[in-house]
Amino acid sequence: MSRGAVRVLRLGLRPYAEALRAQERCVEAARAARLAAAAAAVPGESVVLSEPAEPVYAWGLRGGPEAEAAARLRRRGAGLAAVRRGGRITFHGPGQLLAFPVLDLRRRRLPLRGYVEALEALVLRLCRRFGLPAARALPPPFTGVWMGDSKLCAIGVHCGNHITSHGLALNCCTDLTWFDHIVPCGLEGKGVTSLSRELGRHITVDHVLEPFLDSFQEVFDCTLVFSEDPGD
Repeated sequence: MSRGAVRVLRLGLRPYAEALRAQERCVEAARAARLAAAAAAVPGESVVLSEPAEPVYAWGLRGGPEAEAAARLRRRGAGLAAVRRGGRITFHGPGQLLAFPVLDLRRRRLPLRGYVEALEALVLRLCRRFGLPAARALPPPFTGVWMGDSKLCAIGVHCGNHITSHGLALNCCTDLTWFDHIVPCGLEGKGVTSLSRELGRHITVDHVLEPFLDSFQEVFDCTLVFSEDPGD
């Protein structure tokens, strides 16, 4: 992987739709940087970090819930979102870290499967920093990071013209009962967990941000530039 600068956008507690819009601006910036003569001087890659402000169920290109199931989820007070990524339905909400890396895989000479494995390696490093050496990554279709038979971190990505979007959702202090109403990621018989549950203490998204970024720098061999907007 090539060393370079990656812009970090820390959105904090925001609606899921706002994080998606910030991600799309980053994708456009990455495309523009690839074409620009001065691309090497301007960070074209980004990572958008946020914590969903409200509960939402999101699904990828493999399909979402039937109409009756969707109505049931809405009655529970959750939003619904169809997004352009791999994977089936999952939950996003408060207490969860969403990370949307926007990276140029062509520049990095990194295949898509290798990129997904890098995201898993990033979260495994984070888990070791928190004292969870038993965290593991499994082969497809069990993409993500697991503690036993329970998923700690879900991964679902999109890649268009070698530029990535979407990414990972790490349960920090998420209310896991929201997952009871779906089959998370379409995997029957599997559970979900959080850093707080595994460590036996309250771990917030804010607790995770710095070690997450340290792990990100190590795995993607980059320097980080902090920014308020992808157009900076």
